[in-house]
Amino acid sequence: MMILNLDKNFKPLEGEEIQFEVFTFSGGEPHIKINPAFDTAAEVTITHRLNSFQDLGVLCLAVDALHRMDASVSKLIVPYFPAARQDRVMVAGEPLSVKVYADIINALGFKKVVVLDAHSEVTPALLHNCRVASNHKFVQRVMEQIGGNVTLISPDGGALKKIYKVSEFLGGAEVIECSKSRNVKTGQLTGFKVFADDLAGRNCLIVDDICDGGGTFLGLADALQKKNAGKLYLAVTHGIFTNGFDNLAQYFTHIFTTNSFRELSHKQLTQITLDKDLLS
Repeated sequence: MMILNLDKNFKPLEGEEIQFEVFTFSGGEPHIKINPAFDTAAEVTITHRLNSFQDLGVLCLAVDALHRMDASVSKLIVPYFPAARQDRVMVAGEPLSVKVYADIINALGFKKVVVLDAHSEVTPALLHNCRVASNHKFVQRVMEQIGGNVTLISPDGGALKKIYKVSEFLGGAEVIECSKSRNVKTGQLTGFKVFADDLAGRNCLIVDDICDGGGTFLGLADALQKKNAGKLYLAVTHGIFTNGFDNLAQYFTHIFTTNSFRELSHKQLTQITLDKDLLS
C-alpha cells in the first residue's frame, strides 16, 4: 500500500509515502505535482484534513493526477468530515452543506471512506462506502490518563446513544444525561440541565464529537458545578477551539482531543495523535 498524506503534518498511518508538492497559482487556483516515482500498481490510500474548500480542491486534483498515472486509488481517510454539523436545513435559504461535500467526494470514486466519530447518522448515509470509526478507543485512552472512577456526561439527548455505547465498551461506566436549548436563528444556547439530583463530588467527563466555540461546555460545566460535581474533564474527538482555552480552563481540570482538525497546544490540553488503532 502506498500512502498520500495531503496534509504533511498529519500522518496517521505507517507506510511508504508518495511525494508531492502543492502550491497556489496567482489566480488563486490550487495545484499539485505528484512525484511519479512510486509503485503505481500498489493501491493508494489518501489521508487529509479537510478544513476548507481549498483542501477539498487539492484532494480532487490529487485523485485526478493519480488516475492519470493509472494508479489505483482505493481509500480516503478524512477523520473530521467537513460540514458534518450542517446536516439539516434549519431555515429557508440555507444549503445542506454536508451533502455538497459528500457529493463531491462520492464523485471521486473511493472504495472506502473512513470518518472518525461522525457528528450524526447523516454523514455516513450520504457518503458512499463510508466506514465510521467510533470514539471508543479515544475515550478509553482518555480514561486511562485520568485514572480513577469517572462519570460520563452526555451533553444532550442526541449524544446519549453514542455515550451509552462508549460506556458499554468501557465495561459499564455510569452515564448522566444533560440537555440544552438552542435558538436555530441566532445559535444562542440556554437552559442547561443536568438530570441528576446531586453529583456528590463525583468526577465527571463530558464526551462529545466537536468543540468549536466552547459555549456548550461552558454552560454544562456551570450546571454540573451547581449539582456538586467534583473535577470536570472534557473529551472531544475533533478540537477546533475557535475561542481558545482560557475560558474552558477555568472550569475543566484537563481537556482531551485528537489531531483530526489541527495541532493545538495548552498546558491543560492533551492532544492524542491519531493512528491506525484509533481509526479502525
